[in-house]
Amino acid sequence: MAAIPATIRSSDPDITSIAMSDKYLVISALGKDRPGIVNTLSKAILDCGCNITNSRMAVLGGEFALILLINGAENAVAAMQKQLPTLEERLQLTVIAKTTAPRAAEQRWVPYRIQVVAMDHPGIVHPITEFFSAHKINIEELETETYAAPHTGTTMFSLLMTVAVPAAVSVSQLRETFIDFCDDLNLDASFEAARD
Repeated sequence: MAAIPATIRSSDPDITSIAMSDKYLVISALGKDRPGIVNTLSKAILDCGCNITNSRMAVLGGEFALILLINGAENAVAAMQKQLPTLEERLQLTVIAKTTAPRAAEQRWVPYRIQVVAMDHPGIVHPITEFFSAHKINIEELETETYAAPHTGTTMFSLLMTVAVPAAVSVSQLRETFIDFCDDLNLDASFEAARD
């Protein structure tokens, strides 16, 4: 992925105009997992002259799931869009693409990392997401998994999420409320500032 050299500031008018002229495309893909999928997709993106701005990839069961945000000049993004049907057939993937734009800056917010661990049982995710929805806090990322506990083999559940806490919100009060909420549900939780 191309980066702006450190000696050039983003406030430089030429750099700003280049960023503003870029087009953005979200690509999601789902299909049977096998080696080489990421390599083929990343090469196609590079060959079209686009950059991968953000990506998430995972193997879920026997399926491979991917979501990418790419950007580039209008003709580069258009070229990538034309490649997608061929890639879909070649890689035997279900591909969906949608043009988008850079995320608009809204209110100031600070990222916090939430981790929850518990013995696995149905219905853990919903009350947690409902908690943040009720407090009008956006979930930026969410990842869950199950695994066998060492020694006992008990199936455990782990959740890791990043939330965007508005600067005006009292983090200490929100953290205390959330930890008490999780204690009531017999969930072990942490609520810490996200680190790069």
